[in-house]
Amino acid sequence: MGRKKGKMTKGRVSRIGSYAIASSVTDPTSISCTTFNILAPIYKRLDEKDQSCRESNYRENWVNRNKKILDGLLYERSSIICLQEFWVGNEELINMYEKRLSDAGYIYFKLARTNNRGDGLLTAVHKDNFRVINHRELLLNGFGDRVAQLLHVELVAPFSQCRSNNVQKGILIVNTHLLFPHDSSLCLIRLRQVYKILQYVESYQKEHMLSPLPIMLCGDWNGSKRGHVYKFLRSQGFVSSYDTAHQYTDADAHKWVSHRNHRGNVCGVDFIWLLNPNRYRKLLKTSWSEAVFGMFKYLLRRASLTENDAFAFLKADSHGDYITYTGFCEALRQLNLIGHHHGLSVKEINDLWVQADIDGNGVLDYIEFQKIWNPTWSEQRDEISNEVWENVGNGTEQTVGFSVKNAVLFPTEVEKGMWPEDYSLSDHARLTVVFSPVRMPCSRLIS
Repeated sequence: MGRKKGKMTKGRVSRIGSYAIASSVTDPTSISCTTFNILAPIYKRLDEKDQSCRESNYRENWVNRNKKILDGLLYERSSIICLQEFWVGNEELINMYEKRLSDAGYIYFKLARTNNRGDGLLTAVHKDNFRVINHRELLLNGFGDRVAQLLHVELVAPFSQCRSNNVQKGILIVNTHLLFPHDSSLCLIRLRQVYKILQYVESYQKEHMLSPLPIMLCGDWNGSKRGHVYKFLRSQGFVSSYDTAHQYTDADAHKWVSHRNHRGNVCGVDFIWLLNPNRYRKLLKTSWSEAVFGMFKYLLRRASLTENDAFAFLKADSHGDYITYTGFCEALRQLNLIGHHHGLSVKEINDLWVQADIDGNGVLDYIEFQKIWNPTWSEQRDEISNEVWENVGNGTEQTVGFSVKNAVLFPTEVEKGMWPEDYSLSDHARLTVVFSPVRMPCSRLIS
């Protein structure tokens, strides 16, 4: 399209919508996906000093704001729209979205959070791009009344990659909104939310005997690139589409933001994660254990313990130079990972212990502890497995995957790590990613 690389400046804001339209609708080689937490009126405060003064009490305010939100969404006309904090408790707002989305050619699904929280999710896909095969709802009742939507869709646009009958055209789309980390004790709950979602996606694929398909995880993850959820998803092979488009690394957490939270802090929490079907994936259970061990290490380091100090702390109850199961559990208790309603279960603790006790002799020596503290062996295994797959991938079953073509955040100031004071549509930025379908081989799940 002759578009120059680099970030959009404020003077080019109006071109965001036209670019997405040109790429996803008039250009038959691309689709687009938008995720946006639209800030439910029941949560939007009109007076910071009076927390009871919410936008939901002022119809004209929330109607006008949501009309502007819809104007922006329909101007971009993304192939996929994933909204969070959709006000499911108000019929007028629901009807407003349903009518305008339907008139614009979208098929939509909404899902309320459990226990009558008042807000929920809305996911819409455009008829010109997709045929909906299935829609599933995941209720995470015990995890902050959070929910997730799973859409199994098939590309119907005339992509050249899809013309062969031997190429799979399915995509799995997930929309969710994770719990906010009000304190460190909720980190484990947030990890478990993601684990449950990925378990559900995996179960769905097995239930329907599906070969690996591209998976897009969209939503408000309420955690940045520095967090445990981010690292967990990366360990499963997912990539952040926005960071991929801008060639940012995992360490570039400060280069963009997408949310100003109720504490006034700005951070990047809105993601469209992509897992292509040719990516190596380790066992989900292995990634979960490594994520919990990562949290374990983080909490020990926060207590100013070095590797040697941590080992000494863990083996304090033993009579030798090793860690016992009892000492391991006591450390988990002191780190607040067990001993409360949302803590690790007995089975989860046993699974962690079995993975850590490599030789199975019932204790952890220093070498085994080092593999928890510095799990470079797992990263090396990932690299080896990816190389093996790249070498054997040719000639196997073909499917459609995606390359990231472009990604933009609106308002554009957030792409430079700044939050504009005159932005009032939401306390989140809108993220849109443009993808190009590409033919690729399916991967295998490595045990």
